[in-house]
Amino acid sequence: MTAKFRRAALLALPALIAAAVPVGACTSALIGGELTRSGRALLWKHRDSGFEQNFIEQVEATDSTAAYVALFNGGDSLLREAWCGFNEHGFAVMNTASYNLAPDTARLRDREGLVMSEALRRCRSVGDFGRMLDSLPRPMGVQANFGVVDSNGAGAYFETSDTGYVRFDLRADSLLVRTNFSVAGCCGDGLGLARYEAATALMAPHAANRSFGPQLLTDTLSRSFFDARRGIDILQQTAVSEVVDRGDYIPRRSTSASIAIEVGPEPVMWVILGYPPLSTARAVRLNDIDPELRPTLPGARSPLSDRNVRRRNELFTKRKGQWMVNLQKLRNQ
Repeated sequence: MTAKFRRAALLALPALIAAAVPVGACTSALIGGELTRSGRALLWKHRDSGFEQNFIEQVEATDSTAAYVALFNGGDSLLREAWCGFNEHGFAVMNTASYNLAPDTARLRDREGLVMSEALRRCRSVGDFGRMLDSLPRPMGVQANFGVVDSNGAGAYFETSDTGYVRFDLRADSLLVRTNFSVAGCCGDGLGLARYEAATALMAPHAANRSFGPQLLTDTLSRSFFDARRGIDILQQTAVSEVVDRGDYIPRRSTSASIAIEVGPEPVMWVILGYPPLSTARAVRLNDIDPELRPTLPGARSPLSDRNVRRRNELFTKRKGQWMVNLQKLRNQ
């Protein structure tokens, strides 16, 4: 990332925000408790992934590990890789892939889900997560912005590469946003800049009004086709019937879930599986998971994800090597 953009990312909305598309990409945010209606900090992950099928499941506690609930890739019947979740101690974690932390020469990679599973088993606090990263052997096999929040409302992004991390702490009155670049990145501008701009612009009035809630994230931001550079929501431009899915909007064909977690002594995770513009969020608690979110179909697939993937496929057409999303059909859903 250039020094100019790095400064811009940190200074944008200074009182409130600190600051060919790959499918392993996401849009995310950490929101301090003073900016939410409930007074509880929020963690949001809008997931883009090559795994279009996802499910939610609980992992039971052992004598030495915590019970937790997490999002898993369809087919992960052993529950090995968590991609967003919370545990019985009120600790929550998620990640976004980062593409400017190091040159693309890593020999060990794609271990982010394993790291997050270990964090959910072991961590109670933001500090615990940092100590866990310190303890992992190098290279860690990750290039990611890990976002964590604990039951006390503390939070941080850990911009993490194979050899270490840079930590950005969340204040109770602040908002942190990450897409697919790291503020501390050294190797180019990264990716997801248009989605970063859209998310920060859409969040700004809610930060100013201290009016954040979890479903604003899952049911509004994750459905928004707002273009911050033009200042318009393309979905509201009724004369536009379709657009190329270039990755400029928060929802994309590769979007497979949207999750917002309210932390605290009894965390609640609000979940959309599949393409968010076609669904609404459902509440998940440690011992209460909607059966439609669980892996009850063959191949460890969930009914809601499976249904929404099929519905999403009706919206997209490939033309001249590019995916087109039918906005008119989406408006009529």
